Amino acid sequence: MASQIITVDRKKYATGLFWQPVGAGFVPRNYARTLARSIDKKLNLYTEYRAMIGLAARRDGARSGMQSAAAEVAEAFAEYTSFLAVFKIGTRFFLVAVRNGIILEDRLFNNVNDARREYVRLAEIPDWNALFAPADWSMPRAVERNLSDVITNNSRAILRSISRVRAGIISVVLLALFGVLALGMFREPIHQMMNPRPQVATIDPELAAEYKRQIEEKNRELDAAFDIEKAPEPEPVRLPYDYLPDPAARADTCFRAIAFLMQPITGWDQVSAECGQTHANVEFKRGFGTLGDFDTVATELMPGAFVQSRSEEELVARVRLPEIPVRASIDERDAETVARAVFTAFQAADIAANVNIVMDAVTNGVETVQLPIVEVAAASKLTPQQFMRVFDEFGGVYMTRCTWNANSRTWNYEVIIYAK
Repeated sequence: MASQIITVDRKKYATGLFWQPVGAGFVPRNYARTLARSIDKKLNLYTEYRAMIGLAARRDGARSGMQSAAAEVAEAFAEYTSFLAVFKIGTRFFLVAVRNGIILEDRLFNNVNDARREYVRLAEIPDWNALFAPADWSMPRAVERNLSDVITNNSRAILRSISRVRAGIISVVLLALFGVLALGMFREPIHQMMNPRPQVATIDPELAAEYKRQIEEKNRELDAAFDIEKAPEPEPVRLPYDYLPDPAARADTCFRAIAFLMQPITGWDQVSAECGQTHANVEFKRGFGTLGDFDTVATELMPGAFVQSRSEEELVARVRLPEIPVRASIDERDAETVARAVFTAFQAADIAANVNIVMDAVTNGVETVQLPIVEVAAASKLTPQQFMRVFDEFGGVYMTRCTWNANSRTWNYEVIIYAK
C-alpha cells in the first residue's frame, strides 16, 4: 500500500481518509469504531471535523497526532460550500472535493493521468462554487493554488486511536476490586448459604403431610370465596412496519391530493399545502375575493372537500386521503448502517438532508418493543414521486409528511425508515 502521507513545510499530514457525516446523538469515537468494523478493521485511527469523522489506517503511514490535510483545505476554503481542488506535491497530486460542506474526496495520486482523470470526472458535476487545478492542466474556470499557502493549521482535525484498550484494562481492574469488596461484605450470607439445611427427609412425615393438607384446604376456601376470572391474553404488539403503504403509491397519492385542492380561485392566493398521514389540506389567503366566491368555486372544483375559515382573510381546504394497500416492510440493516446509506444516497443526488436516529416505543399495555428509526428531513424542487426514488434501495420506508410552499416553490419532506 502506497503511503498516504504528505509533507508541507516540513510537517506531515494524513490524506486518503474515509469521511462520513455523523448524525445527531452519536458519540464520534463509538461511531468511528462501528464504521471501521463494517468497512475495514484495519482503519484504526479517526478524526473529527465539523459534523464528520474521517477514518485512517496506520498501514498507510498515518499516526496519532497527525492532522488531516483535507480538513485543512476545507477550513481554508470555508467561504465555498462546494469546491474541487487539486494540488501538485512534488511528483504526486492531492485531490480534495467538498460538496455542501461534506468532504466527498480525499485522495493522493501518484501520477498525473489518474489525478487528471478523476478531476475531469468530478468537474462534470454542476454548481461547483470554486475550482482549483495546476495551471498547466488548462482547466476551465480553475485557478492554481499552492498547498503550502492553503494549509494554516487552523482545522485542528487531529488523528486519534479508535481503540480503547487502556479503558478496557481499567474496567477489568475496577471489576476485580468490586469483586473483592463484595466478597468481604457478603461473606457471612454466603457462609450461611453454603451450610447444609434441614432436608425434607429429616422432618416428621406425618407433620409434613398434615401441613400440606392444611395448605390445600385453605386454597380451596380462597378459591370459593373469590371468583376471580383470569385476565384475557393481551393482543400481540402491533408493529407499525407490518402495515406500511408502498412508498411510490403514498407519494403519488399525496401529490394528487394536493393538486386536487390547489385549484386556481380568483381573488384567493395559494399559500401552502400539506399531506399528512390521513388528510391533505391547502391554505388560501384572500386577495380581493370574497368568502362566498370561494365557496361557490370550491364546491364545483373540489367536490367532497371540507372548507374551514380561519379568519376573514384565511381559508383551509381539506380532503381525506384514499386508503392505500399496506404491506410488511423493514430494512434488514441496523440503524447506523441505514443512516450512512441515506447520507450516501442524498450526496449522490446532490440534496442536503438532515438524518437522525431515534428510538420509538410501541406497547400493548403489557409488552413494550423498542424500534430504531432513521428520520430524514429534506427540502427539494423534486415532486414527491421523483423525491421518493432516492429511497428505492431501502426497506421500511414511510413518508410521514410533505409540504409545498407556493412562495418559494419548494417541497419539504419528512421520511422515516424502520431498521433492525
